[in-house]
Amino acid sequence: MHENEHIKRLLSAIALNNDQTACKELFLLLHSRLKQFAYSILKSGEEAEELVSDVFIRIWQKRDQLTTIESPLFYFYTTTKNLSLNRLKKQKRQVSLSSEDWLVQMNSIYFDPEQLMMTEEIMRQIKKAVNDLPSRCRLIFKLIKEDGLKYKEVADLLQLSVKTIEAQMAIALRRISKCMHFDIKNSPHYTGIKK
Repeated sequence: MHENEHIKRLLSAIALNNDQTACKELFLLLHSRLKQFAYSILKSGEEAEELVSDVFIRIWQKRDQLTTIESPLFYFYTTTKNLSLNRLKKQKRQVSLSSEDWLVQMNSIYFDPEQLMMTEEIMRQIKKAVNDLPSRCRLIFKLIKEDGLKYKEVADLLQLSVKTIEAQMAIALRRISKCMHFDIKNSPHYTGIKK
């Protein structure tokens, strides 16, 4: 099942049945990703943890409106971004609207090692190539390939054009393929661009 559909089912259970088990499952599913995203903006682990708790408190408080959310992952990332930026403003810290300044750390690579029959060494090289990408490029790559957001959603979230997102993904894929000495487009697992 597509992750957005699973999240929609959980949101529906929360909205219609006040289902605390569904809320806990949703929290466990999204917590680390949202915390990492909040950290990329706030640059504080403690504040990021607090902020993600605030996101889920807000979700529970507004649970009667949850069934109207069309793209839940995009909704959660947008809420996290907005609350993070609001927190920075309240603290009178400099608000960095430039996604280039956001710290991003990749947890995993989107490649499935079993499908591609890669060795541990190749996986290490790919992870290194991804983590060596410029920060904005790495953030875009992570949101699309690791978190499954669409190009348009990432463009809206980061206040960039879809063309910029496409260009950044092309740069990321080119650098990764160069590092690996193979052409991703010629790989049987290349899926192309998801718009």
